[in-house]
Amino acid sequence: MTDRATVTFHTSPEIKERLDRLANVTRRSKSFLTNEAVERYLSEEEDFIRDVEAGIAEADTGEFIEHEAAATYLRSLGTEAPLPMPIPRRR
Repeated sequence: MTDRATVTFHTSPEIKERLDRLANVTRRSKSFLTNEAVERYLSEEEDFIRDVEAGIAEADTGEFIEHEAAATYLRSLGTEAPLPMPIPRRR
């Protein structure tokens, strides 16, 4: 058996109702669903923080993609002719 810890939190009645409904439909416990949600959230946030820290480290070395190049690239995504990703340049 794995070790478990208890966490208590406050939420709105609407969120509780949604959790109750999902637990009923999926035949999973509210504890299972809540744990899954927290695990996913933490994983996404940890990935985001890791990416931000990597970007800061790159910027600290002087490597940047100019704002206009990044904006042009991002605007091209989802079009019929997306542009290649810009190459970082040293300042």
